[in-house]
Amino acid sequence: MPSWPLTGAGCGAKEETRDYSVPGTLCGIRVDIKELTPFLPPGKKLSVKPDVSPSSTWCDVSVDGKLAVRTVQKWWQGGRDTAYYLRSQTLDRVEETAEEGRFVYSGWQGFGRTEDCVDAKYEQELYTGIQAYGSDHRDAEAVKRLIVSFTAEVEKSEGCDARAS
Repeated sequence: MPSWPLTGAGCGAKEETRDYSVPGTLCGIRVDIKELTPFLPPGKKLSVKPDVSPSSTWCDVSVDGKLAVRTVQKWWQGGRDTAYYLRSQTLDRVEETAEEGRFVYSGWQGFGRTEDCVDAKYEQELYTGIQAYGSDHRDAEAVKRLIVSFTAEVEKSEGCDARAS
């Protein structure tokens, strides 16, 4: 069921719509449009803004100037689990897990650890995250699918190759 209000003709309420196209990539990483769309609010204009540093890539997706979704790729201490990493990203409780804790997620945010994206020099691993700040939509299974597929795409990206040894 959609997360935005739907109204019939003559009901007196305005139907909220998305007047923008949902991108298939966020800051160079492919995303599943079908899974992402319900987490994006109605509005007129969608913008995507990357923030890149040597240790991380943040990708903010805003609708009408308000943050809706954020993705992150971050090099973090190696040898730790995803639950340890997520504590640096959120104060909210995230209890659902997949693949023996490699992915941790809730109804609106998910975090993952890549495989084979390891920087031996700095003893770091590449972690991922997706957070749907601007949405009342909650769907833990959709977030799980998003974080798993997003992490797989990050593993194939230049971001993984650039520091992996």
